[in-house]
Amino acid sequence: MQFTLKKDGKRLLVVILASFLMALNIKSFVRTGDLFPGGATGLTLLVQRLVKLYLHQDISYTLINILLNAFPVYIGFRFIGKKFTLFSCLMIFLTGLWTDLLPGLVITQDILLISIFGGIINGFCISLCLSVDATTGGTDFIGIFLSERKGMDSFPMVLGINVVILVAAGFFFGWDRALYSIIFQYTSTTILRAMYRRYQQGTVLVVTEKAQEICDAIYREYHHGATILTGEGSHIHKDRKIVYSVVSRAETTGVVQVVRSIDPDAFINIMDTKQVAGRFYFRPED
Repeated sequence: MQFTLKKDGKRLLVVILASFLMALNIKSFVRTGDLFPGGATGLTLLVQRLVKLYLHQDISYTLINILLNAFPVYIGFRFIGKKFTLFSCLMIFLTGLWTDLLPGLVITQDILLISIFGGIINGFCISLCLSVDATTGGTDFIGIFLSERKGMDSFPMVLGINVVILVAAGFFFGWDRALYSIIFQYTSTTILRAMYRRYQQGTVLVVTEKAQEICDAIYREYHHGATILTGEGSHIHKDRKIVYSVVSRAETTGVVQVVRSIDPDAFINIMDTKQVAGRFYFRPED
């Protein structure tokens, strides 16, 4: 496990910023609205509030969050990547520390505004972490493990955990808060899907006269295979080669640049891919 000043220094700064913003969001929006975000954050807040309600004790957010993340962190170190997990642990610890130290800041009492803008900030913070190969912990570790190592769709499991949290929150603290928490989670997920596209795929079709060179370049740069198809131009009826490949949506801009560098006259079409069955390469976490 080697560290580089430029890359890992940037990761460190982004993690510090994301942890501060997430903690500020918890203290200014989430707690003001008595909302319950998904994953480990929502479960931590639920446990914290239940202990306060029934045992009349204030327990540190950091302590509960670290305990809940113990098993996911083990999965990260064991199966995903040591450096990835180390930066994620830093994110988990700093978020808890900021949450315990920062004073409460009430920006608005409007529960709908809290649900929407709190969800936007939450999704932005998660995307910020993922963009530098770190995570906010909890179900993120499990989701990455299932997606990359097992080739499974992690959404049903993550959704199931969030449903349990929301049902418990509704039962103990009122169903209106649980319903507003759904708006918060939906907004957060929408922002995350828009900003982070590692686990979304795109189909690339390239009409070119340098098909083999482009296939070799795609594999060399991104480790994705490609298929060369033969077609015929409808205007001048000349044989054409078509490169067909599926890549991550986050890689499409780079793939276009690679194709342009080899054949500036190539015709490129990129389409959203709904589902991929079979082996698909994901860059491993470090």
